[in-house]
Amino acid sequence: MTTRNRWLLPEGVEEILPDEAFKLETLRRRILDLYAGWSYDLVITPLIEYLDSLMVGSSHDLDIHTFKITDQLTGRMMGVRADITPQVARIDAHCLGRRRGAGHLPVRLCYADHVLHTLPRGLLASRVPIRIGAEMFGHAGTGCDIELICLMHQTLQASSIENVHLVLGHVGLFRGLVKACGMSARHESDLFDALQRKAYGEIDELLAEHVKDERIRALLLQLSRLSGDESVLDEALQVFGDAPQGVVQALSELAEIARGVRQRLPDLSLGFDLCELRGYEYHTGIVFAAYTPGYGSAVAQGGRYNDIGAAFGSARPASGFDADLKVLARLGTERFERRLAISAPADRDLHLQSLIAELREQGERVMVDLSATPPSDGDFAVLGCDRRIVRRDGQWFVQSVK
Repeated sequence: MTTRNRWLLPEGVEEILPDEAFKLETLRRRILDLYAGWSYDLVITPLIEYLDSLMVGSSHDLDIHTFKITDQLTGRMMGVRADITPQVARIDAHCLGRRRGAGHLPVRLCYADHVLHTLPRGLLASRVPIRIGAEMFGHAGTGCDIELICLMHQTLQASSIENVHLVLGHVGLFRGLVKACGMSARHESDLFDALQRKAYGEIDELLAEHVKDERIRALLLQLSRLSGDESVLDEALQVFGDAPQGVVQALSELAEIARGVRQRLPDLSLGFDLCELRGYEYHTGIVFAAYTPGYGSAVAQGGRYNDIGAAFGSARPASGFDADLKVLARLGTERFERRLAISAPADRDLHLQSLIAELREQGERVMVDLSATPPSDGDFAVLGCDRRIVRRDGQWFVQSVK
């Protein structure tokens, strides 16, 4: 690498300059304060750890996005985290279980930290996103999911993201129908892929060839087309009235969550996609995602993933969501403007030092001028200062810079 291009960064890896860093940090603190108000405790997980614990409950997609290295101390494989949820599940199961009564009391945890991806997860996506989210462990009821969906919505409000549209789904619908028809794992994978792409012609061919039960085939066919506004849920309740018990139960759960969310957020734009299978290998029930116009992917997403802590000795129900803080900051409409600083002379006078300390305690930014010559009036704007401390009649004063 020559001297000329030593400043280049890997594709998808970016520096965060002062204005953007201020915006991100302000937003991070605001959201974490929001979570604290809902009694979610902040945890900080390790950037790197042994692969066998990092990949617990994860999908193939997460596996290929995880950087893997060999630990020079033990020879074991390690990974740089690409997702924080498995780590938080370990904390709940292994570190907090005894203290809080594993299996009995819910545990609410939140986080905000960098992860690393081997490949970007979308056009212009960062390979080092800052994941911010909340998880609840130990509560199997729909009240947990309703709370997390509402908290996710407040997260977007705190980020000043407008025109939010929430989409609900439930992986139990597809999983129950596939189980009922006895489809092979390979054909299930093919159908899953076609559903994700909404390739209806391919879906119809797969169902006609591999699903012999006409009733189940018809239900899967209708499931693939059921997406839209709240009328979709009413239609599904009629269509799946005589479906296998697991499917009926999943749909009932989805309807109960939708009612709870609508009751708490009456003005929310709410939709349904009953063949939404994001994280199918990972989630076990409700899935939800938030969208906003002008952004092609979900701006925040989550769902239920029961028993993720089983590998750590505590198979507890769990649900949660997360978002990329960088995306939230980019899509939000609020302007985050840093307060301009006060320029202070490099004088050891005790009264001046006392004034500087007092101003900083009040939240002001005070920059001591260490230059050999006093700055000119034009220099203050370059330095980011709109005021300066001057001495007049033996007293120190703050005055505006013209």
